[in-house]
Amino acid sequence: MKLHTLKPAAGGASKPNKRLGRGEGSGWGGTSTRGHKGAKSRSGYSHKIGFEGGQMPLQRRVPKFGFKNPFHVAYQPINLDVLQALAEKGTKTFTLDVLLNHSLANKKDLVKVLGRGELKSAIEVHAHAFSTSAKEAIEKAGGKAVLLSKKD
Repeated sequence: MKLHTLKPAAGGASKPNKRLGRGEGSGWGGTSTRGHKGAKSRSGYSHKIGFEGGQMPLQRRVPKFGFKNPFHVAYQPINLDVLQALAEKGTKTFTLDVLLNHSLANKKDLVKVLGRGELKSAIEVHAHAFSTSAKEAIEKAGGKAVLLSKKD
């Protein structure tokens, strides 16, 4: 095999471009495949995104329902059983950086500690919110629940 013998696979080569507006003999003269009249036949035509030729666009045909609260605050939940498993491996203080390193939260997440599971170790947890049961369990085990502001 040599470079000058290489050819594209049969049926795989792209077709040559249509040369529009090059006379009637080309088969693409006259209206240059744009059809007769209408906005699409004119030079400089461009349509808005989602325009469907005057038909009601999909985004307006699809029913809309429900309510999206613009003030909703989404928290990344972390349960006590996850913190207990990490505490058994030696981590006693859980700051946002520690949670980030263990892939429990992302950099911009607001973290909320929830009360699923049992906590046996005395740990210090820094989070943006705590459920009542989680806070009680942390303090009952001799730990500390530090509340962060939403801006931290």
